[in-house]
Amino acid sequence: MENLQNYENFRVGFVAIVGRPNVGKSTLLNNIIGTKLSIVSPRPQTTRMRILGVKHLPDAQIIFLDTPGVQKGGDLLTKSVMESVISGIESADVILMVIDAEAGWTKEDKEVVENYLKKVNKPAILAINKIDKIKRDLVLPLIEESIKIYDFKEFVPISAIKNLNIDELIETIKKYLPESPPLYPEDQITDLPLKFYIAEIIREKVFLNTRQEVPYSVAVEVESIQEGEKNKNLLIIDAVIYVERENHKGIIIGKQGQMLKKIGMQAREELEFLLGKKVHLNLYVKVKERWKEDLPLLRELGYNQIS
Repeated sequence: MENLQNYENFRVGFVAIVGRPNVGKSTLLNNIIGTKLSIVSPRPQTTRMRILGVKHLPDAQIIFLDTPGVQKGGDLLTKSVMESVISGIESADVILMVIDAEAGWTKEDKEVVENYLKKVNKPAILAINKIDKIKRDLVLPLIEESIKIYDFKEFVPISAIKNLNIDELIETIKKYLPESPPLYPEDQITDLPLKFYIAEIIREKVFLNTRQEVPYSVAVEVESIQEGEKNKNLLIIDAVIYVERENHKGIIIGKQGQMLKKIGMQAREELEFLLGKKVHLNLYVKVKERWKEDLPLLRELGYNQIS
């Protein structure tokens, strides 16, 4: 009983971050949590599954669910991606929709409202992202347009990358969370398995370094993580980069292996920074035709939303 009294007026809840691809959802989550949980690239459709991030505050615990950008396609991978969006929305107390201020309301944004927000009876907040890229006097007309599109509880203009109005957004979200004791310990900020976290960092480097057509056919599987026998501060990681075509394998490996070496070096440096340990990273590239339709492999890679 004493513990419950300690959390009087304490608010806890799940917040699903939704929107079309490339509006800045992952950047926003990383900024709010204060560390890199969700990979980011200039290319759309980078996030493929629900990423959980816990924001600890003196009077609240906000559990963010960064859902993939809403996308279309008939393969099992896309089905998994979209089911993770639905799962995130269904388990949320609040929906945080993100749009791109520079692009304004697009057809895809409106489809998110029609296909998802209007089908659930949950409070929704609109974050108008990238306001640093537009003139200030354009923000109010965008809010007025948003009022006509959906009954959002609140409108918060932000810039995730510039850290503008992020504290205001957090305070706004808190108002709509139920009272509850914390659900996660103070030292936990995510539920991501280490293998998945490492695989996502590697996949991000592939996104950033390879040609337009390659990233969407790439998956990464971390096969093993071992401590060094003599140096316990060393992690030895073996990972496979799967591609669908032989020519994609050649692009990722590069001339004399230079591209794969560059991807590996960037991933290793970031992993050492994030994990606080030395990393020895072994990368292998394998062709796996139609891997997006390979149910056992998809489950092995962590795409567990496929029904």
